[in-house]
Amino acid sequence: MASVVEYKGLKAGYHCGYCDSEEGKASCGMWAHSLTVQDYQDLIDRGWRRSGKYVYKPVMNQTCCPQYTIRCRPLQFQPSKSHKKVLKKMLKFLAKGEISKGNCGDEPMDSTVEDAVAGDFALINKLDIKCDLKTLSDDLKESLENEEMKKEKNSKKEESNESIHSQAIEEKLGSGQPSHSIKVHTVPKPGKGADLSKPPCRKAKEIRKERKRLKLMQQNPAGEHEGFQAQGQPPSLFPPKAKSNQPKSLEDLIFESLPENASHKLEVRVVRSSPPSSQFKATFQESYQVYKRYQMVIHKDPPDKPTVSQFTRFLCSSPLEAEYPPNGPECGYGSFHQQYWLDGKIIAVGVIDILPYCVSSVYLYYDPDYSFLSLGVYSALREIAFTRQLQEKTSQLCYYYMGFYIHSCPKMKYKGQYRPSDLLCPETYVWIPIEQCLPSLENSKYCRFNQDPEAVDEGRSKEPDRLQVFHKKAIMPYGVYKKSQKDPSEEAAVLQYASLVGQACAERMLLFRS
Repeated sequence: MASVVEYKGLKAGYHCGYCDSEEGKASCGMWAHSLTVQDYQDLIDRGWRRSGKYVYKPVMNQTCCPQYTIRCRPLQFQPSKSHKKVLKKMLKFLAKGEISKGNCGDEPMDSTVEDAVAGDFALINKLDIKCDLKTLSDDLKESLENEEMKKEKNSKKEESNESIHSQAIEEKLGSGQPSHSIKVHTVPKPGKGADLSKPPCRKAKEIRKERKRLKLMQQNPAGEHEGFQAQGQPPSLFPPKAKSNQPKSLEDLIFESLPENASHKLEVRVVRSSPPSSQFKATFQESYQVYKRYQMVIHKDPPDKPTVSQFTRFLCSSPLEAEYPPNGPECGYGSFHQQYWLDGKIIAVGVIDILPYCVSSVYLYYDPDYSFLSLGVYSALREIAFTRQLQEKTSQLCYYYMGFYIHSCPKMKYKGQYRPSDLLCPETYVWIPIEQCLPSLENSKYCRFNQDPEAVDEGRSKEPDRLQVFHKKAIMPYGVYKKSQKDPSEEAAVLQYASLVGQACAERMLLFRS
């Protein structure tokens, strides 16, 4: 199905969640009734971003806190010292139940969380464009409803197959673990008494020799099956080391094997949120309760604010169509919740979109009781590992989009610490390595990052007459539609929309006009 959008125009002078300015924020927005994953990929590559079904683009040279789209390059990603600290802290907690004290401060309040989405959300509520299709004419409603009925029939069929098939895929994928077989060498675990016979203090050299001897003994590598859970690996005294001198990979650090008697078990599952899979429906209430506590404790929301309908509209509804091309990831493209299960209960959920070229992080919420685990940073690292895993099958899916980087807002600058990363030039829409952008951002909140003064926006709207309009039950090019229009403000709105979405999207997406 084609993307159907309803352009809402410029909204300026509303509250900003970043700098708390009462009326400094400016953005253009549209209500997306449906979006193909390719259209949304192209939109985020032009600075757009979604919040539920509302898709918005900050007016960069006007808004108080310019929001630059940021993407990390997972294939070249190297965890920093503080990232390694967070991963080790998690392993310690899982293995021994240890909670490191005074260590929560190394993480911003919440990673991948858009504080200011709250501002945009207030705006959406103000516009009162709930998920009903009131704003659409009855004609489009009818045609969408027919589509929905078709979809429902299909999804009923799918769901019966899905419960068998997708449980396996979703769970395997959720771990972010490389999908090729991983060899986990196991060694017999000595009993408690075994250590008593050893001299209390042994030289490092001796220990190394012993390690070598044990390695040679390991003739029976176990655990080569693929889909095992993130931390559900067979125990091993000495986890497989990266080749000497080589730094440990992100996967080595995340999937280090735990002792047999580990205190906790962590499992990561990816469940499709739109259309909702059976696993998503089965865990909806539990997931919502985590969100509610998170909003109340971390964002100080009053208890009546994080309602089920707000949660659904903001984090479960998505305009993205589920797509399953043969060369795509096993779980398909679209919108998902990545659930972190600790000892059988959900402690965090990362809301993500899987698109043709990237995993795009939408939001993260977690149980505040587990703040000590720095779940913001931990989940971002897991999402980077997950992107690497998807890339093994779908080679062009090789970026991790972290939403917006706001240099003028100290608590949002942490996103720049996942290197290497790029920022999107707000004028030419090309990606520039963040190191090259930072000096300019120190001098000015708004910057054109592309240093070539001749460069222009290559994807700009060049032929607005070819833009597709959905009007009175018919699809027509804008060139035809405009002949029936008397209102000059109508032309201004359509041309503004065309300039913001670019030529390719303007020709593919249907712009609804009542």
